[in-house]
Amino acid sequence: MKIISSSKRRHYLAKVGIFLITATLIAGMVGCGGGLRLTITSSEGGTVTVPGEGTFTYNEGTVVDLVAEADAGYRFVDWTGYVRAIANVTAAATNITMNDSYSITANFALDICQEIQDWYDLYAIKDNLCVSYILMNDLDSTTPGYEELASPTANGGAGWQPIGDAKHPFKGISNGRGYEICDLFISRPSEDGVGFFGSVGEAGAIKDIGVVNVTVVFGDDCVGGLVGYNRGTVSNCYSTGNVTGDCRVGGLVGRNYGTVRKSYSTGSVIGYGEVGGLVGGNEHEWEGIEGTVSDCYSTGSVTGEDSIGGLVGRNSATVSNSYSSSNVTGEEYVGGLLGSSGGTVSNSYSTGSVTGYERVGGLVGDNNGPVSNSFYNYDEVLINGENIISIGALFGEDFDQWLANDKFLGVNEKLSQEGGYYVINDVDDFKQLLAFGQDNSLKFRLKNDLDLDDDPNFYIPYLAGEFDGNGHKISNLSLDSNLVWPLGLFGYLATGGKVTQVGVENVNVTGTSSVGGLVGRNRGTVSDSHSTGSVNGCHNNVGGLVGSNWGTVSNCYSSGNVTGDEYVGGLVGSSAVDVISSYSTASVTGGWGVGGLVGLNCGPVSDCYSMGSVIGNTAAGGLVGVNDRGTVSKCYATGNVNGDSGVGALVGDNYESTVSNSFWDTQTSGQSTSDGGTGKTTAQMKSITTFSGAGWNVIAVANAGTRNPAYTWNIVNGVTYPFLSWQL
Repeated sequence: MKIISSSKRRHYLAKVGIFLITATLIAGMVGCGGGLRLTITSSEGGTVTVPGEGTFTYNEGTVVDLVAEADAGYRFVDWTGYVRAIANVTAAATNITMNDSYSITANFALDICQEIQDWYDLYAIKDNLCVSYILMNDLDSTTPGYEELASPTANGGAGWQPIGDAKHPFKGISNGRGYEICDLFISRPSEDGVGFFGSVGEAGAIKDIGVVNVTVVFGDDCVGGLVGYNRGTVSNCYSTGNVTGDCRVGGLVGRNYGTVRKSYSTGSVIGYGEVGGLVGGNEHEWEGIEGTVSDCYSTGSVTGEDSIGGLVGRNSATVSNSYSSSNVTGEEYVGGLLGSSGGTVSNSYSTGSVTGYERVGGLVGDNNGPVSNSFYNYDEVLINGENIISIGALFGEDFDQWLANDKFLGVNEKLSQEGGYYVINDVDDFKQLLAFGQDNSLKFRLKNDLDLDDDPNFYIPYLAGEFDGNGHKISNLSLDSNLVWPLGLFGYLATGGKVTQVGVENVNVTGTSSVGGLVGRNRGTVSDSHSTGSVNGCHNNVGGLVGSNWGTVSNCYSSGNVTGDEYVGGLVGSSAVDVISSYSTASVTGGWGVGGLVGLNCGPVSDCYSMGSVIGNTAAGGLVGVNDRGTVSKCYATGNVNGDSGVGALVGDNYESTVSNSFWDTQTSGQSTSDGGTGKTTAQMKSITTFSGAGWNVIAVANAGTRNPAYTWNIVNGVTYPFLSWQL
């Protein structure tokens, strides 16, 4: 029940009357005019002045301005109801996009500032979560109320009861004014949202406060020294002590969807998954709410199993201008700055040692998002006791110069420029891509063939710009690591990145997952390139050219030997996007999802072929091992295929997918069936009528050395299988 003070009762009743009259009038309009309805109300303490309060109708897609004004003595808090369509739910002046009928409420609170002088005052915040508070002095074990409310014996040994929870988050402002909360004790192993503040809403703000010598013995999910679950703003705050929890555990904040800035943590942090020295999980929601961590640092030790990072355990949002010197220990997805990241990382670094089993990195354990101007010192940071190249590796001299020069290195001081490209003349020039490969504005061009025989385990872990091989070759790439993912000459090719016109020959790459001769994980464009040699992975996504593909692969080929466990392909291990106009002659061996061209295909494969042998346990195909909601068109396979179950001459297993105008050789494959495609004899596979009759863009040429580039496919009729016109 809403309790209204006598001084506000008349105003409130007047608002209710106006609302009912307006609603009645608008209801009549709705009945006549149709459209989408927007119902607006407000709590005591203010009014929505634009467009007013009541029910209004709008056409779909209309952007409606919203303005809420607080009465004297009140402040605007936030909008509630169906808020996903509102641009900013904590802004008094914002807008809503009408894609449906919505009901929203503007919320106001008394604009008073209560003083906190002891633990009793602090505990009383729970009675009013929407007002402002200021800390008047330090609170510690000698301050009144400690034994009863915040000590190891308080609340039956559970210690401090966190302020705010998931249903009732703190929406006020807590201003520490530089004072500290000391000796706080919490032990709530079965609870979520554990910290000094359990949950902070989008309108909430915690600033200028330190939690010192905090002890969180255990919490379940969303556990932090200062805040368990944050959707608001944490600024100029810090924590020291020890924090232990299960999932999404951070020295300062457990789970962050809001803003954490100009803050730090120096305590030790222990958890199972998504554990960070500062923030456990920095996350992004589908409706656009995104966590940010900026101008922050951490120094304490961090220990866990999965997604363990010196600063942030798991990042799917934004981390910038931050660093960690924490020593980090975990099992998988373990990094000096971030354990795992699918978000954005910029202008940040790490200096602590890292220990893990797999997917381990000096900066990021496993990365699947943009990284810019962020590094660790290769010569000083130890990964499992060794100096290992992973994403962000920078040689010591360059790292020191970068750090001393306000995080800047000049590419013009290292490489010459020609026609808009920075020139790579030799291996030393190629190594400069460690420093400048993260810059998506830079383009590099190879001027000579390179030999990496004297540089085992050297590769470029991250490339955001363009690398033009200019028709040259890079030979004798040798990589052997069970720690670093992805792995290839270019480990990770970022969105917008390009690798073109380069051949990697006599490669010998051994890794775990996302392993490729040229690119480990591709989110950019790979074209007019090839690989030869041996590629091995003990887990999944292993390909002769590209391990896992989320970008485009075109006019490429591979030969040699490829081995792995799951999703193993002669050209590409797994593909979610385009593989076009490419081929493989590699021999492929694996367990499940093994293909002569692609192991697992979830996208389009068109105008491709494979000729290598395929051996797999389950779902083995001459072209594609598993076609899962993908398409295969105008392709063929001729290689011998063997396996135990789900074996097909063209496709091993086909799930909700399409195979069209594609063929396999029934005589050379050793298989009479395929989960898609049409079997033909060798003679039929060398006849142009087989393919022209299926709509292929093919023409007969005089001999194998002749090309007609006006057509996708060429064939010496009756002599050869079709070949791609770009092939030399």
